[in-house]
Amino acid sequence: MTSRITVLCALLGVLLSIAFVDRPLSLWAYDNFHATRLFYHNLTVPVEGMKILALAGLIWCGALFASGRALAGRHAAILRLSLATLTAMAVKDLLKFGFGRTWPETWVNANPSFITDHVFAFAPFHGGTGWSAFPSGHEAVAAAFCAALWALAPRLRALCVVIVLVVAAGLIGADEHWLSDVIAGGLVGWLIGALLARVDLPKVGGPG
Repeated sequence: MTSRITVLCALLGVLLSIAFVDRPLSLWAYDNFHATRLFYHNLTVPVEGMKILALAGLIWCGALFASGRALAGRHAAILRLSLATLTAMAVKDLLKFGFGRTWPETWVNANPSFITDHVFAFAPFHGGTGWSAFPSGHEAVAAAFCAALWALAPRLRALCVVIVLVVAAGLIGADEHWLSDVIAGGLVGWLIGALLARVDLPKVGGPG
């Protein structure tokens, strides 16, 4: 019941943010943090490290599995973290294409934006980087990684919360995403991570 309520609250937060918060918050971030946006952008850089680690982890576990080793213990945890992160990377791209949302600022190929062109729109299935703000991919990946880590390593739960919040602050502070993008990305990523942290894995060979 609690999980359902959390999901419903997040979805409501997305809708309320689109209607009332996204535009004023974007203007506020631009006015207050535009000169220091590189600092806020750097808060999201660790997400790229998660992607690299996920790919390396998947390859490592694949090699173990191919050699007949059981994917248990730490190896199973690495595989689950990798699957959660890589799945989030794929899912967020499909959702971005489906929603086709414009960005708060112009940053690539003169993309239409709210700050530059006063554009605030969804254009489903439009395609192109200028129409791929929703949901936030960085927040989705961070949340997927952290949701899996939350389930697999309870002692690191405080760190998980910090990572998710720091990435969110970076995205909003740099005016790279709307608040609703961040909430939606966090929700999608967390659901993926929570699921794949508990997925059954094939058992081959001896103990891991």
